[in-house]
Amino acid sequence: MSDGRTIDLVLVAVAALWGAAAGTLLPRAAYRFSVPPEEEWRESCPGGHPVGGWIGRARCARCVWPESSYGPGTPLLATVTALVCAALAAATGTRPELGVWLLLAPLGVLLAVVDLRVQRLPDAVTLPLAGAALGLLALVTLVPEHAGDWLTALLGALALGAGYFVLWLINPGAMGFGDVKLALGMGTVLGWYGWPTVMLGTFAGFLFGALYGGVLVLARRAGRKTMIPFGPFLIAGAFAGVLIGAYTA
Repeated sequence: MSDGRTIDLVLVAVAALWGAAAGTLLPRAAYRFSVPPEEEWRESCPGGHPVGGWIGRARCARCVWPESSYGPGTPLLATVTALVCAALAAATGTRPELGVWLLLAPLGVLLAVVDLRVQRLPDAVTLPLAGAALGLLALVTLVPEHAGDWLTALLGALALGAGYFVLWLINPGAMGFGDVKLALGMGTVLGWYGWPTVMLGTFAGFLFGALYGGVLVLARRAGRKTMIPFGPFLIAGAFAGVLIGAYTA
């Protein structure tokens, strides 16, 4: 096996371990953020005991099993985050922007889980994600061998954010304003690899959402006017776009 291939495999393994570790820290935040719009973040477990902090397992030491476990499963979130990070490492290789993708990936998983649970994308995550993406990618431009363009990332954020804002104005009942804010961050990461990647990731997000909605309709679990959480598909589309953009860069 060549040295380059060995390095790639080690990189993927390290990224997977990072993802698994980061994923184990998400359940408590996912539980606390998973409240209907306009409600305050959860401060206690279902048994009424205070929940301390935002990271770690969603388990109450004062409750009796199985009531002590109250949030999304830690193994599931750890596995999903590990797979996402491993895929990003395999596509990006040793280029410096990989560090940015690995830092942002757990936030994307967290947002997808919360939106699936309560159809809400918390500003406390979406807006910092967008700011962190722009700031970190700006630092990456100072490192040799990066494969993207920061100005296009900025313009991608503005373009995708504006596009979703228009969709929200046209039909606010079908598009939440949280999706508009999330689009800023997703436009940033897609724009890093150029306008074709922005278009690809945007199309993929709508395609994934349409397929999911179609399956629900066919299964008679939703009607044509049923609202579905679009954040996970916006994130999945950006993930697909970044994978292809990184691989072809």
